[in-house]
Amino acid sequence: MENMIRIPPQNLEAEQALLGAILSNNRALEKVSEFLRSECFANPVHGKIYEACRLFIEQGRIADPITLKAFFEGDNSLKDIGGASYLAELAAASTNIINATDYGRQILDRYLRRQMIALGTDIVNDAFAISINEEAIEQVEHAEKRLYEIANSGEMAGGPQQLNQALQLSLQTVQHAMNTPSGVSGVSTGLIDMDNLLSGLHNSDLLILAGRPAMGKSALALTMAYNAAVKFEEENRKNTEKKSVVFFSLEMSAEQLASRILSAKAQVPGHLMRSGKLTDEQFDELAAGVSLLNRLPLYIDETPGMTVTGIKNRARRMKRDKEKGLGLIVIDYLQLITAGGGRNENRVQELSEMTRQLKIMAKELNVPVLVLSQLSRLVEQRDNKRPLLSDLRESGSIEQDADIVMFVYREIYYLQNEVPVKHLNETPEKFEIRKQEWEAKKLELANQAEAIIAKQRHGPVGTVKLYFNGEFGKFGNLQQPE
Repeated sequence: MENMIRIPPQNLEAEQALLGAILSNNRALEKVSEFLRSECFANPVHGKIYEACRLFIEQGRIADPITLKAFFEGDNSLKDIGGASYLAELAAASTNIINATDYGRQILDRYLRRQMIALGTDIVNDAFAISINEEAIEQVEHAEKRLYEIANSGEMAGGPQQLNQALQLSLQTVQHAMNTPSGVSGVSTGLIDMDNLLSGLHNSDLLILAGRPAMGKSALALTMAYNAAVKFEEENRKNTEKKSVVFFSLEMSAEQLASRILSAKAQVPGHLMRSGKLTDEQFDELAAGVSLLNRLPLYIDETPGMTVTGIKNRARRMKRDKEKGLGLIVIDYLQLITAGGGRNENRVQELSEMTRQLKIMAKELNVPVLVLSQLSRLVEQRDNKRPLLSDLRESGSIEQDADIVMFVYREIYYLQNEVPVKHLNETPEKFEIRKQEWEAKKLELANQAEAIIAKQRHGPVGTVKLYFNGEFGKFGNLQQPE
């Protein structure tokens, strides 16, 4: 059987009809200009004519066979299809302006199909061309990005909207908060005082959770992710639009994170789970916990060394998956994200570009993005070790890009290492008093932590006191004394 040559998808009749409509009535361009570009035309000459019409109309000039004839004089591109008279033929055979959008959509459809064919060919060729400069996973991420760009080429979302449309959305948010007993309009963290200060985690916001090692960043983020997933599980039973939480863990494995969640839920210490020294009752608690947690819409991606592009691609897939949906993204943590496009010698610039891309992702996917970040050692050199916004300065434009910056701080971590030492010429009585005060302070702070909201673009800043149980790696609401 002879090999059949397949012609790439195209609709030259639709291209001619659209160009004819534009040449006859320049207002036809308004119906397609937002989604149709000159490169979408299969016939390059048609693309040139379309682009010439666009330039003329944008300049306030009339685009018709007469004006374009002068424009194309000396241009041999029209020669093969009849020269300047071809323009008159297009205009003479023009159809009603009402059909312009339909023709534009048909042209775009064929263009997207040609793009997919080209992408498929590139994927095959790239896969065969093994290169030491690009690993297979990078090729996959690049292909996913290009496919997503193709999918969004013809979307008409965006553009100016009248104020009253935005006001209606704002009013709906207010009504939602009023109808919610807690008054939380965003994604609930499950931490009452934090929700009161933030009104939850809001869509399109980039939130930075920073702190020094051993402060409990991952534990706090996991608590927030778990609580959000519990809320989503309840809402998913009532709503057709599903939501889930995706936790990108660049440091810990999925099993380690799952063990932490299970430990907190079943109230079984993690070190006993690892050693297997459990009572039958504790094992039963774990088994019951697994049964309850199985239903949660919480997904963990443990892929190490991911790029922002890779994270974006996977988040987009979840957003498009109607069975999963997407309501919250958590990334643990910023400094472990791999820079794409080759390593930049300036790490500050790399981090700045990452936070900028993460903010764009939050807005594009319209979900809160919670990103963990390390703080520099300079914090340890101060007497007051509570983190400040200035501690983020060495991390690029984190403060600038973030809508909310919060720090997790546990004073007990530093206090327990400051064991009182008897001063020279200090009486035993005074030393004993000082030691007792230290012990009392240690007891008071044993299960306390602070979430310091140092920046909030939409509201006040402040400090939220939290309960923390290090044995289970669990944050919760702190019972304040009456």
